[in-house]
Amino acid sequence: MCYYTKVDRETCIACGACGISAPDLYDCDDDCIAYFLKDNNLGVTPVEGDQINAMFDAYEECPTGSVKVSKQPF
Repeated sequence: MCYYTKVDRETCIACGACGISAPDLYDCDDDCIAYFLKDNNLGVTPVEGDQINAMFDAYEECPTGSVKVSKQPF
């Protein structure tokens, strides 16, 4: 099964938790606001295999709930 993810950039507080939990999936822009690396935060590229656990770690660690996860593309 694959999942989709993106970051709600309006609620992100630039803490970096997602990038620490899943550095291959999330990064921060020049303002330190996080985004999903694989599709520039569109939420349409599936996360599969070994990266699913890292994605859920980032989802759970985000203090504002800005990391979004879905079974459908956003």
